[in-house]
Amino acid sequence: MELSELTFFTDDVTKMTGFYQRLFGKAPDYSSQNMTMFTLGGIMLLIHARYTPSAADLPPDNHFAFKVEDVDSVSRQLLEQGLTFEHPPRDYDWGRSAYLRDPDGQLIELAQE
Repeated sequence: MELSELTFFTDDVTKMTGFYQRLFGKAPDYSSQNMTMFTLGGIMLLIHARYTPSAADLPPDNHFAFKVEDVDSVSRQLLEQGLTFEHPPRDYDWGRSAYLRDPDGQLIELAQE
């Protein structure tokens, strides 16, 4: 497992983008009205516009992601160890991912490479 992504949701993508652009001293790798992406040392920082989720949507919660080779296999192993998934493995536009929360409620994504 390797840390691959930090994702922040905000009501003001432009303001957040400006802050991180000044902090990092570089322009984003990608930017639109609803999302900005910076890549730093192999880790992506994604800034997304906050939205009201439907029942089928993922929650717009700040989270971090770990790359795994096989999200289904890793998820089964973690289930066997007693962890619970909020969103089991599934295909999304960006690839196959699963989501769980740590004891303090932080959302964690397991993303297949």
